Amino acid sequence: MNLVLIGYRGTGKSTVARRVALALDWDWIDTDVELELRAGRTIAAIFADEGEPAFRDLESQVLADLAARDRTVIAAGGGVVLRPDNRAVLRTLGRVAWLRADADTIAQRLAADETTRDRRPNLTVAGGREEIEQLLAVREPLYAECADVTVETSGGTPDEIAAEVLARVRPMLSPESRP
Repeated sequence: MNLVLIGYRGTGKSTVARRVALALDWDWIDTDVELELRAGRTIAAIFADEGEPAFRDLESQVLADLAARDRTVIAAGGGVVLRPDNRAVLRTLGRVAWLRADADTIAQRLAADETTRDRRPNLTVAGGREEIEQLLAVREPLYAECADVTVETSGGTPDEIAAEVLARVRPMLSPESRP
């Protein structure tokens, strides 16, 4: 069994995954980092060279390959839920926690993260807060469809969020509660 963290970029998936994995004594993986390692370039470069469909194909392959993992906390890419096949795979990997934040919090976090500009492309012409609102409107129902639990991250520190994730999912991680 694994624990998958889903949610929009900037909701804390990578940061929280490390902390939760440490507390569980599990491995952890960030699917975006794994995808970039496999491709040998940034997500922004993949989008620029091959477009979003090619990126989504790579993302689906990384996710499918994680089915062989066990006792791993997986920080999934924010758009992984867009494909129905990916949503089905998420459910087979283990328990799923949706890390949720409001658009203002996400915009502030992304603006403060220097790596976002270099590694993550805008996904709409609008970019910025308008893009966040547009994509949240599409993605939130998909996150909700996949999630076993939802944890609000807007007001908490990474340690507080990790503690809440652990409190909510630990009972679900026993062998008797496998999906």
